[in-house]
Amino acid sequence: MATGPGPRNTAPLPSSFDENADFYNENTIDKIWRRFREEPLVPLGCGLTVWAIVGATRSMRQGDHKMTNMYFRRRLYAQAFTIAVLVAGNLYWKKDRMKRKDYEKMVAEKDRMDKRGRWLKELEMRDEEDKAWKDRMAKRTRGATEEAKGVTDLVAEKTKELKDQVVNGK
Repeated sequence: MATGPGPRNTAPLPSSFDENADFYNENTIDKIWRRFREEPLVPLGCGLTVWAIVGATRSMRQGDHKMTNMYFRRRLYAQAFTIAVLVAGNLYWKKDRMKRKDYEKMVAEKDRMDKRGRWLKELEMRDEEDKAWKDRMAKRTRGATEEAKGVTDLVAEKTKELKDQVVNGK
């Protein structure tokens, strides 16, 4: 009776290319809205700068040099406001960003350890499967040698019987 090595393990292999869900949780739009909620004055400063540039462009086309200079000064103030808001927001949110980075590191470490644990479990399962297969093969080999040994013993016994019959029969 020749059977195969046994059922194959059909579980998927752990991979270093497993999808990292945390990486994909925040898309670009979500990030923009989060940053807008964190620092709502920065887009306001950008909007004021665009408004000043558009106003300067219109006044240049009309040939009004006084208004053009005024819009350029407003553009300068709007850009200074935007930079000041960026710096202030960065200082204000610095602690939160550090906490977020620490949290993300902690989550990444936990995920890495979970992945490592799954990988080790898979390796242990494969090792057990390999040992079981080797044991089955060893038993099969021992069974074949015991059968061969049994046949040899039977031939030897039969030969001895025939010799005894020949010797006693003469």
